[in-house]
Amino acid sequence: MSGTTIYGIKNCNTMQKAMAWLDTHSIAYIFHDYKKQGADEAILKEAIATHGWETVINKKGMTWPNLPDEAKTSMNERKAIETALDNPSIIKRPLLAHEGKTYLGFDEAVYQTIFN
Repeated sequence: MSGTTIYGIKNCNTMQKAMAWLDTHSIAYIFHDYKKQGADEAILKEAIATHGWETVINKKGMTWPNLPDEAKTSMNERKAIETALDNPSIIKRPLLAHEGKTYLGFDEAVYQTIFN
């Protein structure tokens, strides 16, 4: 994992803010669209190893409530990976991969630190 790749979906407001920030600061990046390309298993596993599945899986979004109750109550790391690969919209956005590290969500101050 080198360079900068941002993972998510185009119509997500947080994604739009993050990409606008990158554009404004002239930072080159690759956009990986979950809707067209699905989730990247290696990056997903790296993010879960770094941040924990409980952080990577977005329980506040619209995908989580639509999961069967049994899937939610029995969720663990392995099941989180399977669920996210099947339903990439459940992954917290944006997922940013930069210089061998992963970052979740968009926080302008964090991005400023990452890219300085």
